[in-house]
Amino acid sequence: MIIAEKGIDIPKVTVNLFRMEQLSPEFLAINPQGTVPVLETDDGTYLTETVAICRYLEELQPEPPLMGSSAIEKALVLNWNNIVEQSGMISIAETLRNWSPGFRNRVFPGSTDYPQMPELIDRGRKRTEQFFDQIETRLQQSTYLAGNNFSLADISLLAITDFASWVEIKPTETRPALSLWHEAVSAGSRRYGFMPE
Repeated sequence: MIIAEKGIDIPKVTVNLFRMEQLSPEFLAINPQGTVPVLETDDGTYLTETVAICRYLEELQPEPPLMGSSAIEKALVLNWNNIVEQSGMISIAETLRNWSPGFRNRVFPGSTDYPQMPELIDRGRKRTEQFFDQIETRLQQSTYLAGNNFSLADISLLAITDFASWVEIKPTETRPALSLWHEAVSAGSRRYGFMPE
């Protein structure tokens, strides 16, 4: 979505996660962690972390600013994006990876096998609900997650809000501010073909 928002033309290579192509020797030579996304820069550097990729693209194409303009805006974008990734993404991933048969022995990304621990499913669900309660409180006070402007934090939150359905959690059903925000932000993502009409 960052690429689309900034109107940057970047060639894409699909890595089929269901076929475990991220664990192929060819891909592991690019990213030994076996995770996506990966951005190869013009000088051949591989960036393997989403925030680093976004920072790089923000520097290449500053408009529209998706990581803030002022010092406080930049700090708030990173602050809220980190909350989304560390509280939201991790709790949903903990639930999914310990619940779904497709992740048997694949609880963590990478090439090392780790067994599922079903007792973590309930904890992950509770942490996910707690995360979305925190987001509801924030969105009752702010138009967008990091302030008055759409940002990387909103893109991350949109992905996590939609990802929650994978573990049968519907965060917008009981959270009106999140629901209004989700409807508005989803309309923008439909424009780029990220969500169905």
